[in-house]
Amino acid sequence: MVNLSSVQSLKHDLAAEARRLGFVACGVAAAAQDPLRAARLEEWLDAGMHGTMEWMEVRAGHRRSPVGLWAEARSVVALGMSYAPSTNPLALGKSPDRGRISVYAQGRDYHDTVKKALKNLARWLVAEAAARGLGDIGVKVFVDTAPVMEKPLGEAAGLGWQGKHSNLVSREHGSWLFLGSIYTTLAFAPDHAEADHCGSCTACQAACPTDAFPSPYVVDARRCISYLTIELKEAVPLEFRKALGNRIYGCDDCLAVCPWNKFADTAHRTQAFLPRAELTAPRLGDLLALDDEGFRALFSGSPIKRIGRSRFVRNCLYAAGNSGDAGLLQQVNDLTADPDPVVAEAARWALAELKA
Repeated sequence: MVNLSSVQSLKHDLAAEARRLGFVACGVAAAAQDPLRAARLEEWLDAGMHGTMEWMEVRAGHRRSPVGLWAEARSVVALGMSYAPSTNPLALGKSPDRGRISVYAQGRDYHDTVKKALKNLARWLVAEAAARGLGDIGVKVFVDTAPVMEKPLGEAAGLGWQGKHSNLVSREHGSWLFLGSIYTTLAFAPDHAEADHCGSCTACQAACPTDAFPSPYVVDARRCISYLTIELKEAVPLEFRKALGNRIYGCDDCLAVCPWNKFADTAHRTQAFLPRAELTAPRLGDLLALDDEGFRALFSGSPIKRIGRSRFVRNCLYAAGNSGDAGLLQQVNDLTADPDPVVAEAARWALAELKA
């Protein structure tokens, strides 16, 4: 029979070890099915709000609950690392000759950093469980490349609540948390879910440049700038191109205006997520000149690398078209002959905008 006091003691020490490894938030949720969570996912998918992200639909059965992905799971250890910015993410909107890169992508790839820490914590958990007479336990670690509902699980584990922008909001760390999880066969006592503290605030809804929120707590990916600049492989629809402004990878607007960010302390930010100087305010002219080799070199170790040169330059061309900078005309014109038809079309659009 499992010694409950040993399990509780292990849970306490697990949180301490998580902090030592760089996680600023740690909580536990049950791995059992949650009918409400599953229903919300189905409703969102049925409405087609996932756009071209077919993988959301293909593995929906695994996303509905942790046991849907791993039947032996009994608990989910939800964890968060801070990437709180030290400057205003919206400030660069006043510099149209520069490209705006989402805060999360200005440092090292969070997948690598978070997953390494998760693996270290999981190994510690397995060893400690055995040492305390709790037997051989199973563990699996996940960072958002797996079919895991990190945000609802983070809410259930008490890390924060899903705000009206649909992202997790923490009273201590605002909207700036990278999430990861450890599924385990060990049955920890779950923590209390965090209550919703958004109140009547609608700042995130009002800040969205493309009206991507059909209702509070629901985001239509097909209208979201993060989706349009990162996930969408084809040309961005004409109706959204002006709204992109100079955003070339992701968008922080709805996160940045959240009032709870005033409690976020950059002292808690993981060092790996410090912004690289060359990515904080890059010149559009420099980015338009990137070929495949130059793109891979500049974004080595960055999450931006995964979208490839063509999609990135496509984004930069939209920004160039919105810049009003006649100094970019020659570079934009040269890209109308790009071998990638999406890039060439974006260049033609930007050229017409600059000449208008």
